[in-house]
Amino acid sequence: MELVVLIGLLGLLCGFLSGLLGIGGGIIMAPLLLYVPPLFGLDPLSMRVVAGLTIVQGLTAAIFGALAHHKYDRVSPVLTLWMGTTIFAAALVGGAGAAFVSNRLLLLTFGGLAAAAAGVILIGSDRQEARPEAGKLEFSRFRAVTVAGAVGLLGGLVGQGGSFLLIPLMTVFVRIPHRIALGSNLAIVLLAGAAAFAGKALTGQIEWLLALPVVVTVIPAAYLGGHLSQKVPVAVLRRCLAVVIALAAARIWLSLLG
Repeated sequence: MELVVLIGLLGLLCGFLSGLLGIGGGIIMAPLLLYVPPLFGLDPLSMRVVAGLTIVQGLTAAIFGALAHHKYDRVSPVLTLWMGTTIFAAALVGGAGAAFVSNRLLLLTFGGLAAAAAGVILIGSDRQEARPEAGKLEFSRFRAVTVAGAVGLLGGLVGQGGSFLLIPLMTVFVRIPHRIALGSNLAIVLLAGAAAFAGKALTGQIEWLLALPVVVTVIPAAYLGGHLSQKVPVAVLRRCLAVVIALAAARIWLSLLG
């Protein structure tokens, strides 16, 4: 029972950050599930269990976080369609080609990109429209597909989601307003994560008893985070996201050194 409560609390934290920052949350949830239970004298969770719970957390947070952002017209259906379908297809190709390349070299590249992204997210201007409208969003399809394809391909090759890289690339390279990038990224994560969830669920890789507290806590937390995100200044959101991405980069580098 103690483990169930602890997992629920971790889901609460990660769900809130997912809705607030527009990320799936796997880069936060996975290390917490791996390292926090032993700190409380509990048996460590296996990587298989952690992967299954992370998928559940990411999918649930994406659904309810995106709903919260959608209420404020921060989710672009067109951007989601172009980038979501591209990243899904690219991740499939990357996953299939993972056997033919050096995983260590790719992780090195991925970690370098994550470290760079932490700085890139701070480059964009904080002076944006007070209320950007996703329904009237204009953007370069070529740039959007290029970004989604690159992140999806590399993420598939190294077995990482990589969606946290999309927001800095969307804001700087595709030139999407930051708040719309946050909301749309959750919808993109939803499309990308649905297939992974189905695959793990159909092959018995999800511990449903442990997944229940994740779902119960993530739903209100992600929804609340999504609403609060509209009231937090863009500059603060940028800095918080930069910290999260930097921590993800550090985690990747530590796995390379371990």
